[in-house]
Amino acid sequence: MTSAGLIILAIKLSIALIVFGTGLRATPQDVTSLTRDPWLALRSFVSMNVAMPVLAFTLAVAFALHPVIKGVLVAVAISPVPPFLPSKLTKHGAHGSYAIGLLTMESLLAIVVVPATVWIIERVLGVSLDVSAITIAKIIATSVLLPLVIGVGVRRLWPGFAERVVKRVMTLGLVLLVGGIVPLLAGSWRAMLSLVGNGTLAAIVVMTVVGLIVGHTLGGPAMEDRMVLAMSTASRHPAIAIAVGTAMFPNEKLVAPAVLMALIVGVITAAPYDMWSKRIVAAKRPTLDSRSAGRGTGHQGTSLHAGHIRERRK
Repeated sequence: MTSAGLIILAIKLSIALIVFGTGLRATPQDVTSLTRDPWLALRSFVSMNVAMPVLAFTLAVAFALHPVIKGVLVAVAISPVPPFLPSKLTKHGAHGSYAIGLLTMESLLAIVVVPATVWIIERVLGVSLDVSAITIAKIIATSVLLPLVIGVGVRRLWPGFAERVVKRVMTLGLVLLVGGIVPLLAGSWRAMLSLVGNGTLAAIVVMTVVGLIVGHTLGGPAMEDRMVLAMSTASRHPAIAIAVGTAMFPNEKLVAPAVLMALIVGVITAAPYDMWSKRIVAAKRPTLDSRSAGRGTGHQGTSLHAGHIRERRK
C-alpha cells in the first residue's frame, strides 16, 4: 500500500474509532431521540438540507470562484453531519442525546437526500453526475452507522467494559486522526493555495457564518440544542463531500484539497462561536445540575444527556 493509501486508511479508521467511542457513551434512546421530537427534527432538516444547499448555490453564482470551489461548496452543503462532531459537542456541555440523534438521522437521510439533491443539480445545470445511493450508503455505513451501533451494543451488553475502554478508544482515534491529517495537509497545501483568490475564502467564511446563524436560530430555546444544530449545519462529513465533488469533477485532483481547505477555513471561522457557546453552556451548568439534583437521579448514567434539563420541554 502506498503512503497516500496509508494516510487515508488511518483517517478512516480514526473516524470509525471516534464514532465507536461515542457509541460506547450512548444508549438506544440517544440514537432515536429525534423520533420523540419531530418538530426539532423538522427544523434540523430545514437547517441542514434546505437552507445550506440554497446558500451554496447562491454563493456559487454570486462569486467568480474556481469551478472546483463552486462544486465543493455545493458538495459540502449537501453532506451530513461530520461523524466526529457529537463527541466534541458533548465535551462542551451540549446535549449528547440530540447530537447522536442528529448524526443518526442525517446519516440515514443522506442515503436518499444526497442522490436526490445531485439529481436536482443535474437538471438545473444540465450535467451528468455519477453519485449513487450505494456509494453514499457504503461511506455512511462504515464511518457512522456500523461503529455507532456496535458501540451502543457493547455499552448495553457490557457497560462496565464500555466505561473502562471508552477513553482509550477515543484517544487512539484522535491520535490516528492527527497522524493522518498532518501529512495530508503537508501534501495538499500547495494545491490549496492555488485555489485561493476571487473570493474563495470569503465565500467559505460567509457559508460558515450563515450556517451558524441558521442553525443557532432553528435550534430552539435551549442553548445546548442551538450549539449542536449550529455546528452541525456549518460543518459536514468530508468523505461524502469528496465523493460528490469527485463525481462533479472526475478528472480533477483539486477536489480533495478544496474540501480540506473548506474544512480548515470553516473550523477557524466557527471557533469564536464555538468558544462563546461553550462559555454560555458552562455558565448555565451549575443551575441545571442543581435543578437535576433536586428532582432526583432517575436519569443518572442512562444517557448522554443524563442530569440535563431540556429547556425546550418547559
